[in-house]
Amino acid sequence: MTPACKVLKSNKIEFSIHEYEHDVNAKSFGLEAAEKLGLNVEEVFKTLMVTDDKNYFVAILPVNHQLNLKKVASAFACKKLHMADPKDAERLTGYLVGGISPVGQKKRLKTVICESAQQLSKMYVSGGKRGLDIGVNPLDLAKVLGANFVDIVDE
Repeated sequence: MTPACKVLKSNKIEFSIHEYEHDVNAKSFGLEAAEKLGLNVEEVFKTLMVTDDKNYFVAILPVNHQLNLKKVASAFACKKLHMADPKDAERLTGYLVGGISPVGQKKRLKTVICESAQQLSKMYVSGGKRGLDIGVNPLDLAKVLGANFVDIVDE
């Protein structure tokens, strides 16, 4: 049981667990998850961390999209954001890159979810380790994270 699963369970949020054999040579953790689990890339989401060098924020978006830093900065009312250093992301979340779950992080950070998730009955995010995804209702995920749905991807 990863911290992510424990948080969902303790909040009585329904979720499903999906495990797969992680390939160390995979170029994209998210695309690998979609392929190995036989899921549509629009349903599988990656968890990215951004910073303004003072604060850190989390953005959850489909694995086949690029994060738009201007849009995400605007969502958090910041002038400018850039991608967080992977070592900082691991230290702040308690998870390894490629297995960073938006749920059960060491420190709860302000989070936004790509608005496309609202159309889904279930979205898949990392369960807290490489080779483990969890399927959860987007509205339940937003509730447990205190997150809003925002347009944060490049067109």
